[in-house]
Amino acid sequence: MKLTNFEFKARSNDIGLLETKLLKLDPDFKGEDHQVDTYFNVENGRLKLREGNIENSLIYYERKDVSDSKQSDILLYQFQPDLSLKEILTKVHGIKVVVDKRRKIYFIDNVKFHFDSVEKLGTFVEVEAIDTGNIGIEKLKEQCKHYVDFFGIRDSDYEAKSYSDIMLKIANKVS
Repeated sequence: MKLTNFEFKARSNDIGLLETKLLKLDPDFKGEDHQVDTYFNVENGRLKLREGNIENSLIYYERKDVSDSKQSDILLYQFQPDLSLKEILTKVHGIKVVVDKRRKIYFIDNVKFHFDSVEKLGTFVEVEAIDTGNIGIEKLKEQCKHYVDFFGIRDSDYEAKSYSDIMLKIANKVS
């Protein structure tokens, strides 16, 4: 499945407060997922295998590392958990980094909300306006802007990098 998102990620010292704010809008709660994202070495973009109790996907995506909201172009393959897929990807590409997180997932229409607690990194809110095929990038941008304002996200809150890149930066400082 090919998708286009417009999204933002922001650090938050109180994701509980942001989640409480969102609850006032009566979102559709999908659950709390414990996700382990294994990133693999690839020449371009990012390739990750997401293993969770709600979401299990092989995801390839390209996105610029900029603060603020940004576009992501995604190829998504959903699967039932199977160890052999991870073994093949590991053998072919090698593991780049593993990100372990707990994520609460909500939806309002085509907009997906993540309240993340990421091991070694802290807490974040992510908002993804997902093009379901007929929305268009301008509407996705408007939706993101609306939720930036709704949550009171400041420029200094934005996180430009993926969790994998932040983990690698920490690992390189330690070694």
